[in-house]
Amino acid sequence: MRFRVVAFGLAALTLAASGDRERRPAFDVLLRGGTVIDGTGAGGYRADVGITGERIAAIGDLSSAGAQRVVDASGLVVAPGFIDMLGWSQYTILVDSRGYSKVTQGVTTEVTGEGWSPGPVNANTLRGDSAQLAAWGLVVDWHDLNGWFRRLESSGTPFNMATFVGATTLRLYVMGEARRAPTRGELQQMESLADTAMRQGALGVSTALVYEPGSYARTAEIVALARVAARYGGLYISHIRDEGGGIRSALREAFTIGREANVPVEVWHLKVSGRQNWGRMPAILAQFDSLRAAGRRVGANSYPYVASATGLSAALPAWARVGGAARMVERLRDPAVRARVRREIGGLGGVLLLSTLDTALRRYQGLRIPEIAAQMHEDPADALMDIIVADDGNSGAAYFSMSEEDVRDAVATPWVGVGSDFGATAPDGPLFQGPVHPRAYGTFPRILGHYVRDLHALSLETAVHKMTGVPAERLGLRERGLLREGYFADIAVFDPASVADRATFEQPHQSAAGIRYVLVNGRFTLDDGRLTAERPGRALRGPGWTEASP
Repeated sequence: MRFRVVAFGLAALTLAASGDRERRPAFDVLLRGGTVIDGTGAGGYRADVGITGERIAAIGDLSSAGAQRVVDASGLVVAPGFIDMLGWSQYTILVDSRGYSKVTQGVTTEVTGEGWSPGPVNANTLRGDSAQLAAWGLVVDWHDLNGWFRRLESSGTPFNMATFVGATTLRLYVMGEARRAPTRGELQQMESLADTAMRQGALGVSTALVYEPGSYARTAEIVALARVAARYGGLYISHIRDEGGGIRSALREAFTIGREANVPVEVWHLKVSGRQNWGRMPAILAQFDSLRAAGRRVGANSYPYVASATGLSAALPAWARVGGAARMVERLRDPAVRARVRREIGGLGGVLLLSTLDTALRRYQGLRIPEIAAQMHEDPADALMDIIVADDGNSGAAYFSMSEEDVRDAVATPWVGVGSDFGATAPDGPLFQGPVHPRAYGTFPRILGHYVRDLHALSLETAVHKMTGVPAERLGLRERGLLREGYFADIAVFDPASVADRATFEQPHQSAAGIRYVLVNGRFTLDDGRLTAERPGRALRGPGWTEASP
């Protein structure tokens, strides 16, 4: 593949012209001879990438330039660092700043805040996380997004982080677990909190409408909050109300909110759940395509696995979860309630227990509910309820509810971004508690290896575009997501022949293969496959933020 000269930085040209290379290298880092895939979706080409400080200084034939550090990238792909459109590292990165499972798969930016966000904070918003925070020994010493951003940067992070403000958090802050519409005064308080969060740097307003108490919100309440995001150029992003039989209605609600609030809409982890709904993904994608062709600002993201992951209590009927974890646990101790749950609950063969806080329950981690029930000599529904009660509602589970064909259709769609839907974790240290969903370690490499190289479901350039340029444009991440001169040097270097996910449900704590180097703001967080001690990540603020923001 011949060299194609794209740009040559002014500093490098000046030094070369003056013969000053011996006295001072032109670049801090030079990635030499790799195949550049720039994140736009365009074809790859052979070129060198020169980095000075935190930015890309030049791309092209830099063979005559020097550098403090030269990396031989021949045979490797040099791409923008991957942007995880949904992670849950707002707490975990403060517990273990290595960000092990993210860095090793090429992530340079994570977005968080699905319904719940790290601010604003009061006793109501912390109550549901109190047991996990105590287990980690993490003290929440901030009160709003500004405080969290400051804590993030002072603690240190190996990847950039951005967040939405969660409508669930706003509701909890003002109303607690109340199952009703807000009063006019309560809604005004929620709008004011959303306004402050937008000015402090939130990317927009988010919802998680399948989970209590966010599910108690009606469409008009969400429209009011989304209008706040719209005032600042933000997004409305949602875990929609139904991902199974009612998905079309749930999407209509999301699109209605976008239209009435005049705000772009993004759907988190687009999926079609439930065997009876398998095969519907092409029609769902066509629904988006129709709106996009008409000029509507709608998009989505997905992860490349047939199993989702959330709380074990999600397997219960919705009525059993009303009022929060404490009320749910108390309710499940009632024999009459348990009998009703047994009558109404669906099949549990596809539910795998991932995590528990109660150490006595960890012998069941990694087993499906019927397997646990056999060991307990109980009915599967009773075994499920027993674990939820014993663990005070803190257990996590994987749900095998999707078809591979539907997953592949979403992965192959160029405008569908990528989100792992999992926080940074590690195979050792304070975050290690046993099994996790393999997407924690393998989301991005799985697309590059399994879907691109093995299945040819999409091209390598399209896959990189989905992971970089698409989310950067959708989220308004300025000067990131592409390899361009002057942009921040967030870069992933990988071997296209060997890149692959290695994490499985049986052995989930396995880092990906083939990711060789990762740079964030010009500094190596992964160096020849090894984690470094660098913590160059920063808080990425949304469109409403200014230096004068409160």
